[in-house]
Amino acid sequence: MTLAVIQLVSQDDVLANLASARQRLEQAAQAGARLAVLPENFAAMGRRDLAALGRREALGEGPILPWLQQTARDLRLWIVAGTIPLPPDGQPEAKAHACSLLIDEQGQRVARYDKLHLFDVDVSDSRGRYRESDDYAHGARVVVADTPVGRLGLTVCYDLRFPELYGALREAGAELISAPSAFTAVTGAAHWQVLIRARAIETQCYVLAADQGGTHPGGRETHGHSAIVDPWGRILAEQASGEAVLLAPRDAAEQAAIRQRMPVARHKRFFAAADPRLPDSEQS
Repeated sequence: MTLAVIQLVSQDDVLANLASARQRLEQAAQAGARLAVLPENFAAMGRRDLAALGRREALGEGPILPWLQQTARDLRLWIVAGTIPLPPDGQPEAKAHACSLLIDEQGQRVARYDKLHLFDVDVSDSRGRYRESDDYAHGARVVVADTPVGRLGLTVCYDLRFPELYGALREAGAELISAPSAFTAVTGAAHWQVLIRARAIETQCYVLAADQGGTHPGGRETHGHSAIVDPWGRILAEQASGEAVLLAPRDAAEQAAIRQRMPVARHKRFFAAADPRLPDSEQS
């Protein structure tokens, strides 16, 4: 049950990005991967026409969705399609979501996850200000789906900072969690590895963290260091920068043993928040 994480350095040329992604997915399939995760914005990085791009895809006029279906069929590979801009199903004129699709080896859509947490943040880099909500609507659902390599929970990038989402995925039966990302160089250097390891440790899931890793239009720099992290928090494979295919097996027996020896899901306690109006002696 081989897992693959793809690191790219996507640009604003959709067709060139798809060609690059195809090459890396072919490498993953040839190496025996059953499921591969592409990074956030794998097909369109730094474009300002995301609404129009998403509308064309929703109307069946864009290149990305047909490419995904054909690539999955050709390679007999399950693909987590990073993110693409897509409006809600049946509403092509609505605001797009940062949408992560799970495509099976027949080219069929198995699941759709719309990014819950949007990156509206000030960062001390050359760009300085990020406002994803200018282009995207917030998602509203936690998504878990069965795959040949285990039950997969879907997340995206900034979601990594919200452990309650990962806890919900574990409660829904997740054994693996995908995290396609485009972490900035600044925030990635500070927090990326800590976050992906923490999310793996607390959920006892494999975390498939596919990041962008280089320089993009407008001089934006992403952190890279894509990785596959096991349920004990060990990094099984990692790539600092540039394009790469990372591979690692899923050891289901070891994962089950970790969960049995340290049954954190059973030990979880629920408690009421303290009332700041009461002294400590009267809290209950």
